[in-house]
Amino acid sequence: MRDIGALQAVVTADEFGREPSAAELDAIEREMPLITAEVELLDAQIITLDRTPTELDARRIRRARRRVLAERRALANRAVGGTVPGGAA
Repeated sequence: MRDIGALQAVVTADEFGREPSAAELDAIEREMPLITAEVELLDAQIITLDRTPTELDARRIRRARRRVLAERRALANRAVGGTVPGGAA
């Protein structure tokens, strides 16, 4: 009986290279307000899955959508404009 083994080189990272780099952590930190806004939108949508949305639910979803759009705009503006930390232009 022959052993079955991979014929090609392994394409995944080894055990020692699995930690995120400083650049990846910085990117996550920059995107965190957007991630938080998207989670809040998802929470608002999940609440209405098993019932008819009330006016309060509809307002919560609209508010969450506006926040997601605002955070996406802010993230895009920071990427294009290259603003400095602290908000100084």
